[in-house]
Amino acid sequence: MRQWLRLAPAVVIVAIVAAAFAVAFRVSHAAVVRLLGGADLVAMIEHAPWWERLLLPAAGGLGAGLIGLELARRRGAGGVGYIMEAIVLGRARIPLVRSALQAFGAWLAITTGNSLGREGPLIQMGAASGEAARRVFRLDDATARLVLAAGVTAGFASAYNAPIAATLFVVEIVTGVLVLEAVVPMLIATVIATTVTRLASGDAPIYGVHDFGTRSPLELISFAGLGLVAAPLGVGFLRLLSRADVLWRHLPLPVRPAAGGLACGGVLCALPLVTGNGLEPLGMLLDGKLAIAAVAWLLVAKPIATAASVGSGNPGGVFTPTLLLGGCLGTLYAAGMHGLFGDAIGTSGAYAVVGLAAALAATTHAPITAAVLACELSGDWRLVLPLLLACGLAAGLARRLYIDSVYTAELTRRGLRWRLTLDGRRVIESAEPS
Repeated sequence: MRQWLRLAPAVVIVAIVAAAFAVAFRVSHAAVVRLLGGADLVAMIEHAPWWERLLLPAAGGLGAGLIGLELARRRGAGGVGYIMEAIVLGRARIPLVRSALQAFGAWLAITTGNSLGREGPLIQMGAASGEAARRVFRLDDATARLVLAAGVTAGFASAYNAPIAATLFVVEIVTGVLVLEAVVPMLIATVIATTVTRLASGDAPIYGVHDFGTRSPLELISFAGLGLVAAPLGVGFLRLLSRADVLWRHLPLPVRPAAGGLACGGVLCALPLVTGNGLEPLGMLLDGKLAIAAVAWLLVAKPIATAASVGSGNPGGVFTPTLLLGGCLGTLYAAGMHGLFGDAIGTSGAYAVVGLAAALAATTHAPITAAVLACELSGDWRLVLPLLLACGLAAGLARRLYIDSVYTAELTRRGLRWRLTLDGRRVIESAEPS
């Protein structure tokens, strides 16, 4: 009971800290972008001369690389895989100072145009605030792991204004099991964090409120096909990220992330829409404001720029870039279906929503999280049936094609993996990291 009395204030404080950091991250990013002459990151890059498009991501990568030199001297690691190990096995720590430095490096890389997601540093800082609460409130290991999980939930909820998906993210991806003792603090944390975030940023879905729906129940067959197509896309993206990591590994810090930023900048010179996490072009996709040719080029250029940014060691996530890839796939798939079946096929926006969720399910192996997140991002809950169908098929096929998800791949590279079965979790450790 004494630990539970400490747990309650710890969860509240962690949720507020995670949300406040997310708001500060977003506001400072927007302020710098406006200072550099753009209403948003894409507009800033579009109005920049070619040499700025080329050199700005490299400069951000260099800054992140210099921070990486300091991080290399400190204990611990970053990334969702490391957080999973801390929560599930309870044998890793998420230091606050190290996480703050890594988050600042991610902020530099993202704000200067590298193709990275923002969710990574927000989740990292949510977990780090939970680690700090462990010390302040003198929590035992079991209780501290609950607070860590609450911090991750708060960070995710603050990143996407998606409280239900945030809870599912931790249950389906991080812990892999549904435990009431963990769910209660996570629900409290996500409510608090989402409330704080909405007070600062508004309560509308990130991509606005949409009402796409479907034309008929028979259209579920078409959405099922989209889920099956999204699986190889997601697996291909994961393999590209893995190969990029090997390709860039021979370069030292801080040269490596700077070189990756330069490569990303080269892509931006040709297609400015590739910049950042993909928030702006994905919104344009859902609103039907992008030409098919631009969508096709995005589908090709975005994974290349993201692989260059992430593989070279720039800190950041691939969650939102994956959503953009899926949205592009769904839009192109809808165009093909319209050509074959005409008005029997619904709007391209509906297929973009289902496509982004299916691609996410394929890379994370978390179909329920992906389906619910798509509903919360778009405000369209009428698509829940096609979303569940496409995400289930995408995740199932992707698991057959590539055993690891984007997060368990991190664990595998460190020589640790686990598999969830009906008999529970099996932890497999190898002597040498792969």
